[in-house]
Amino acid sequence: MKYTLKVFRGTPGKQYWEEFDLPYTDGDNIISALQEIALNPVNNKGEKVAPVVYESGCLEEVCGSCSMLINGRPRQACTALIKKLIDESGSTTITLAPFTKYPLVRDLIIDRSSMFENLKKVRAWVDLDQGIDRGPGPKIFPKLQQIRYALSTCMSCGCCVEGCPQVNDRSKFMGPAAISQARLFNLHPVGKEDKETRNHVLMGEEGIGGCGNAQNCVRVCPKEIPLTDSIAAAGRDTTIQAVKDLFGQEG
Repeated sequence: MKYTLKVFRGTPGKQYWEEFDLPYTDGDNIISALQEIALNPVNNKGEKVAPVVYESGCLEEVCGSCSMLINGRPRQACTALIKKLIDESGSTTITLAPFTKYPLVRDLIIDRSSMFENLKKVRAWVDLDQGIDRGPGPKIFPKLQQIRYALSTCMSCGCCVEGCPQVNDRSKFMGPAAISQARLFNLHPVGKEDKETRNHVLMGEEGIGGCGNAQNCVRVCPKEIPLTDSIAAAGRDTTIQAVKDLFGQEG
């Protein structure tokens, strides 16, 4: 069996579609297909071209670097099996394109710097206490452990942001990932010390108010993170914070 990769490639303002015909090998995924093109970068017109530029790392859906639009859906290329894609679409042509919510670098590579800047804004980390050993931390109930583990699997792949209609050129909405990470660190015994700071960030125009509840984020998240639950939790927290601010209470 042969199949075709139709790739939307190029640089900003100079993008074009290019097709590559490839032989199918059992177990092929999008990354192996792109590697095959790199070995012999000849398009279906018989022209020698530059290899398609893309990012990849772990090849096991952990690093989040191989994000792209595959048949129009944001997902990870490493777990996108060729056979399954053909079966799902009923076509031997598979389209690849870069994400649209981030600046294009070249071909399938985009610049996700804005995602990491948003993580900085919500202080998505736990401050160390000068490395002092204070003994065991507080016990965490299993139910809370399960919630925190699910949130911690976020790999900053950007799929949720790409799928969110509220993230666009006319909006400052930071997207679901940063909000979910704020919730993760608010649930941490030490991280919760910065909860008020995070709440105030999420109360701004970049935060909760920008969500339109489209729920695309949970549909496309490769790790099935309960992103809408996080947004709802952040909504409750910011409402409580607003009341406390109104009456001048701390916390």
